[in-house]
Amino acid sequence: MEEEARKLAQEGIIKKLISPGKGYLSTFPSGTKVIFHYRTSLCDGMVLDDSRTMGGQSKPMELILGKKFKLAVWERLVITMRQGEIAEFTCDTKHTVLYPLVSQSLRNISAGKDPLEGQKHCCGLAQIHSHHSLGHKDLDELQSNPQPLVFTIKLLEVLPPGTFQLDVWAMTDEQKLQVVPQIHEEGNMLFKKGLINQAAEKYYNGIACLKNLQMKEHPGDETWVKLDLMITPLLLNYCQCKLLQGQYYEVIEHCSALIFKYDDLECPTS
Repeated sequence: MEEEARKLAQEGIIKKLISPGKGYLSTFPSGTKVIFHYRTSLCDGMVLDDSRTMGGQSKPMELILGKKFKLAVWERLVITMRQGEIAEFTCDTKHTVLYPLVSQSLRNISAGKDPLEGQKHCCGLAQIHSHHSLGHKDLDELQSNPQPLVFTIKLLEVLPPGTFQLDVWAMTDEQKLQVVPQIHEEGNMLFKKGLINQAAEKYYNGIACLKNLQMKEHPGDETWVKLDLMITPLLLNYCQCKLLQGQYYEVIEHCSALIFKYDDLECPTS
């Protein structure tokens, strides 16, 4: 433990154990899935995000190690923990510079929006230096003035590779294209059974999957348009769910976007 603490300190990370976990420390091979709750704070104690309350619900973070998550330090932190452990990590600015972008995506997800909404089509560091607003005052301030952050983490579960179904976001591009029709059909079956919340989640996952692929294409190009045509029926189904849930403003927002989506694009002619 002392040796690990020394290594972390050399990397600009100070760990404070709050509650010990149980069992042995996992070896955390690449492909391990870790599920944890997190709270992100400034060093003065101001809380930025808390997975137990974000979006009015408690939803833990899920990571698959080795998949190059944008905030790499989270992987470094959890591999020092035992299942059930709670620890506080104070991380130097070099580890936290991309947190505003990660937080924006997580907040979008908790609000039922596209995780990439509001982000420019460029790499994380380029977005930071562009001074593009993230739509949240606290994140804009953190983006313009990067600083150390405190992550309080409770490691809930450690799942070795091969013991869980691969999440859509962790798939290759080819796997994503293959799985979207299946996700769409699963959503339709849930809708027919009256399971509206679960159906909406399926449609949303399919949309997010295709949006991720679309971000790699130039707007208006043939491949971009093909992906967009795949998104449309999923988005309409998602709006039907939101209509039944009484989320009228979200329905109006999405349907308006569908109507005007090609106004600013020079689409290829047939």
